[in-house]
Amino acid sequence: MDAFASRHGISVGAERWEGEFGIGVAAGRATACLKPKTFMNASGRSLGLALEDSPEMDPSRDLIVIYDDLDLAFGRLRLRPSGSGGGHRGVESIIDALGGRRFPRLRFGVGRPPSPEGKVIDFVLSPFSEAEALALNGHVELAVDALDVFLADGIETAMERFNPSPSVEGGGRVSVEES
Repeated sequence: MDAFASRHGISVGAERWEGEFGIGVAAGRATACLKPKTFMNASGRSLGLALEDSPEMDPSRDLIVIYDDLDLAFGRLRLRPSGSGGGHRGVESIIDALGGRRFPRLRFGVGRPPSPEGKVIDFVLSPFSEAEALALNGHVELAVDALDVFLADGIETAMERFNPSPSVEGGGRVSVEES
């Protein structure tokens, strides 16, 4: 979200709804960005407060949630118009706050810990490997491109352009060269 906001000159720094908020224009549309400052497991609280103040918003068309996903290889993107939380407690918090699963999401793959004994919490809070850090900006820019297409043309078009084809999908971590 920071890269998206930066690309569009949106300052995300106003303290509001238990998060950092900014508004601007992206893809020719008024666009708001909200970065919850709650614990990840309670991020739905921040979004719920924002939506209470914006009753005209329809989450199924006026919202996209961006989050990391262990079940996608590093750097992979997957857009969906709705779905379950898939075990992601932050997304489950958002589903609870919205009272349903109908909101678009952009999942950004981070892969799984390299060993089965690796703790997920330690893995997601640790820095990227050197190779991943070098590749990260390109993957983030692609995610920002996907958000721009979502805003301009909708979730279906963004899915067609940015979701991987079934022949390249797979679980687990892949080398940076393959992503």
